[in-house]
Amino acid sequence: MNRKRIWGWWFFDWACQPYHTLLVTFIFSIYYAEVAKRSFIAEGMDAAQAGAAAQSLWGYGLAIGGVIIAVLAPILGAVADTTGRRLPWIWFFSGLIVVGAAGLWGLTPTDPQLVTAVAFFGLGLLGVEFATIFTNAMLPSLAPRSEIGRLSGSGFAFGYLGGLVALAITLLCFAETPSGLTLAGIPPLFGLDAEAREGTRFVGPFTAIWYVIFMVPFFLWVKEPAGTGRPLQLGLAMRDLWRLIASLRHRRSLANWLLSSMLSRDALNALYGFGGVYAGTVLGWPVFLSGVFGIVSALSATVISWACGRADRRWGPKPVIIGTIAVLTLVCTVIVVMDRQSILGVPLPEGSKLPDIIFFVCGALIGGAGGALQAASRTMMVRHTTEDRATEAFGLYALSGKATAFLAPFLIAVVTDLTGSQRIGISPLIVMFLLAIFLLKWVNKNGEAEQ
Repeated sequence: MNRKRIWGWWFFDWACQPYHTLLVTFIFSIYYAEVAKRSFIAEGMDAAQAGAAAQSLWGYGLAIGGVIIAVLAPILGAVADTTGRRLPWIWFFSGLIVVGAAGLWGLTPTDPQLVTAVAFFGLGLLGVEFATIFTNAMLPSLAPRSEIGRLSGSGFAFGYLGGLVALAITLLCFAETPSGLTLAGIPPLFGLDAEAREGTRFVGPFTAIWYVIFMVPFFLWVKEPAGTGRPLQLGLAMRDLWRLIASLRHRRSLANWLLSSMLSRDALNALYGFGGVYAGTVLGWPVFLSGVFGIVSALSATVISWACGRADRRWGPKPVIIGTIAVLTLVCTVIVVMDRQSILGVPLPEGSKLPDIIFFVCGALIGGAGGALQAASRTMMVRHTTEDRATEAFGLYALSGKATAFLAPFLIAVVTDLTGSQRIGISPLIVMFLLAIFLLKWVNKNGEAEQ
């Protein structure tokens, strides 16, 4: 194994994880929900209606991004495998990540352009998702099959560690608390105006800068094998893609794995995307407290992803996948039955901190189980493909994760609209996780003999 190439590949996870940690889950999503809620209240809505409207707008934005990813992911994968080139695509989508993240600076608290902010966020998210397809496709070429689970888990652990470091820097140096100071007790660096929330808004440009810096090892150390460049033959690429899709009728293990993965990863991404919104609007957490919550989650994800990578190497990815989905189902159930005033309908004393404590535990479980699930899922996909068709397969894998990527946010948005309850709006995720576990019954733990 080429250790430098492996470390370079791991650095992609380190570089892009802050997009998920800082923007999707813990800082920007909460700031967006806070700003959107205030904007809707100013338009005449009460607090509950405004919180639900903020969650719905966020959900519809993510749903649109999911549709775009679902349509393009398998096509791009087939094209990349036909040409034999992956790095040019990673360069291109890296540009989208940088532009999308940097553009979030424009969401001001006084004149919020809510739709524009969602558009920039979605652009960056498209870049992350598409770039990940091509980096994942490099995994089979990094090491023997017996080591893939360990490398995948270690990659996610390294990525979560990067997200943790980025989050700590943000909280200590930039994101302002209600006092106008950071958690380090200092004004936001670079003269950022706390009153205008510039410290919190800087999370977007900071994520872009972080990505640019830490993708340098990837592009320096991860090279494509010589002779991989071939002319683009779009017709051939589409025929190969259609052949792969048609073959699913006769590949029960792969077909059921893709369906199961489709449901579990869609639900997980929605849990990431709405967890911060729930904390900010249901529990009333300020951004800085959600950031501390993020540190707990990221620490858990780092440790558990690393440990489950070892478990994957020993017992295979399937037991890890089943266990993590079960944990995530439990978390969703807790979220649905809890708010600031009660748990399972049992009233809580005014000012009780029990919901906060429980949600901190949930955050640790989401981070740990989510990271381990993604790492093990990547390993399971490797067991169902070959190195020369890996990008196409991971494009199809991305399709399975994004074909219904609009579904979970859409269902959350619709159920939230219909019930007027953010808690009940999360309930579709429970059903999706349970269906994902059920489908694993027909997934071969060792993959398929026929590739």
